[in-house]
Amino acid sequence: FCQPGGWQLSRERKQPTFFVVVLTDIDSDRHYCSCLTFYEAEINLQGTKKDEIEGEVEVPGLIQPAEVFAPKSLVLVSRLDYPEIFRACLGLIYTVYVDTLNVSLESLIANLCACLVPAAGGSQKLFSLGAGDRQLIQTPLHDSLPVTGTSAALLFQQLGIQNVLSLFCAVLTENKVLFHSASFQRLSDACRALESLMFPLKYSYPYIPILPAQLLEVLSSPTPFIIGVHSVFKTDVHELLDVIIADLDGGTIKIPECIHLSSLPEPLLHQTQAALSLILHPDLEVADHAFPPPRTALSHSKMLDKEVRAVFLRLFAQLFQGYRSCLQLIRIHAEPVIHFHKTAFLGQRGLIENDFLTKVLNGMAFAGFVSERGPPYRSCDLFDELVAFEVERIKVEENNPVKMIKHVRELAEQLFKNENPNPHMAFQKVPRPTEGSHLRVHILPFPKINETRVQELIQENLAKNQNAPPASRVEKKCVVPAGPPVVSIMDKVTTVFNSAQRLEVVRNCISFIFENKTLETEKTLPAALRALKGKAARQCLTDELGLHVQQNRAILDHQQFDYIIRMMNCTLQ
Repeated sequence: FCQPGGWQLSRERKQPTFFVVVLTDIDSDRHYCSCLTFYEAEINLQGTKKDEIEGEVEVPGLIQPAEVFAPKSLVLVSRLDYPEIFRACLGLIYTVYVDTLNVSLESLIANLCACLVPAAGGSQKLFSLGAGDRQLIQTPLHDSLPVTGTSAALLFQQLGIQNVLSLFCAVLTENKVLFHSASFQRLSDACRALESLMFPLKYSYPYIPILPAQLLEVLSSPTPFIIGVHSVFKTDVHELLDVIIADLDGGTIKIPECIHLSSLPEPLLHQTQAALSLILHPDLEVADHAFPPPRTALSHSKMLDKEVRAVFLRLFAQLFQGYRSCLQLIRIHAEPVIHFHKTAFLGQRGLIENDFLTKVLNGMAFAGFVSERGPPYRSCDLFDELVAFEVERIKVEENNPVKMIKHVRELAEQLFKNENPNPHMAFQKVPRPTEGSHLRVHILPFPKINETRVQELIQENLAKNQNAPPASRVEKKCVVPAGPPVVSIMDKVTTVFNSAQRLEVVRNCISFIFENKTLETEKTLPAALRALKGKAARQCLTDELGLHVQQNRAILDHQQFDYIIRMMNCTLQ
């Protein structure tokens, strides 16, 4: 995983590189492995001393510059996801080595391993590894909200609105998604971004932002996945028949013919596209004006990133509106068991036929959503507030771009504040290696680290920290607001019967069936089936059928039986 392309010698002194690999253990906990790789001179590859080679006159004391360089990686494995801090820490260790600063590497490593990370909830902590550095670790306000930096905005710049929406739908409906790029860091960012757009759902299938060359056969696995591979292997991956492939550098995605990609239900699809377009291409609206205003500036990339995520938050609030009214608590102790009534939800939303939402509700991510967000008493976050209190507002703002952008920006502010709770960040300083230091001819190999010394120093540091206050924060729990009931996603287009009329239609239809009047039945059946979406009509159906049963049995011919079964099916749905 440190050398995803394989360990290879190089003819030139390459720049040090950095990227983060994500590994998932058997308990599905993630481990973030930050890898900083630099190149060392291989002076003596064949084991021959220069002076043994006959016929060459050696000038004593003159060292020949190396011609071959081998990679060496510094790897930091952590359960914590702080890529920029890990980049700075590994960079500092490399700087101390390459610039031969007067600091022991053992003490740097011990200080890093013994550093106490503050509890979540927006706390921050200044720390130093002891090489003239001042660093700040800053936890997000809510652990549940993803932290993206600028990766979501970057994904849209690389692939465009339509392609990212296709990938979003692919991941939600459990398809396989593969990224390729010439940069490992870009692969990590793209996977992080795509996963963050799914919030409040969590991705529970294999998630491997950087897949090493030796493990390419994983791409043939039967489960859905999000995987990234280096562009060197793009010819190897194009034979995959059931994988959606996104080329981050070329900005294209390839959907195989055998995959039918379900897309978001209308009108949500159109609204999401329009909102993303307003944010990412603000000039589009005024492009045709005879007197266009001066160029509208895009938000800075960190804010743009949050605005894009806010659009998806609003989308999920609309998709899952009223989900709490379809939850059934089967038991509370010891572990809550909660059931979600999918058909009731789909029926009331008018989306029984919609394969996108049906697939989402049947997926693993939604099952996790129900067990995590189902309990009526827990800590709440931005999504809970949005789905409980703001759905009406979102609906009202559909046709008013100005108000919609205002709301998106308010949400973006909250997402931004979650990642950067303290705007007045303390001054940070991390020494960097001197310019061009990797090109120096005579650098000693990276020294062996004295493990026992590191352990001693870690123990000393931990002993000092024993009196520090505990780093746990009490989660504020509250009763989860239920929000408005489930309503149809479409504005009602069908004519609204009053209930008496509906019941009359059902009664007539049933008597036509039993009187064997096929023509009349055919005419009234569609209206009767529509009527059966109402509770009173379903009650009426059972009563009516009861009246037609003599001595506990009713004899029907095939055609009659077919009509009755269709009505029953509709009722049950």
